[in-house]
Amino acid sequence: MARPRWQWQYLLLFLTYSSLSLAASPTTFCKCTCYSNSTIIPLDGPPSSPSMGSNNSAENSSTPAHRTCNDCNKQFCLDLDLPICNEATEDDVFTTCFQRDSAKDQAVVFIFIFATVGLLAWAAMKPWVLKWRDSARLRRSYTPVASGAGGDGQ
Repeated sequence: MARPRWQWQYLLLFLTYSSLSLAASPTTFCKCTCYSNSTIIPLDGPPSSPSMGSNNSAENSSTPAHRTCNDCNKQFCLDLDLPICNEATEDDVFTTCFQRDSAKDQAVVFIFIFATVGLLAWAAMKPWVLKWRDSARLRRSYTPVASGAGGDGQ
């Protein structure tokens, strides 16, 4: 038995609100390149080394400081004391700041791909489904047979 149309609307509403609840801010990363080697450091997490933020004693407290792309600079990478940056100067360091997509963006892309594949599958199967549906309707329909008026000799 087919579900009533209103249940599909509730399902769509649920999916919409669940995607909104997953809309966390995207994670920000800093890519430090020294010479030809590079490493990626997440900026949203706690500082990974005690030397970071040593200029300000408030940043050394137990609460992690939220860093932004403005913090992703050559001095930031040198302060991390990365093994790939041994004896590197600021001229040897290149930085790039980037963000990974949020969960909401990933959900939107996934739903779009799923809907597109579903519509393409329906377009491919539609002729066979309609043909099967029409033949099933003909089998279920009742056609009365005339009795007594036929030419069978009764």
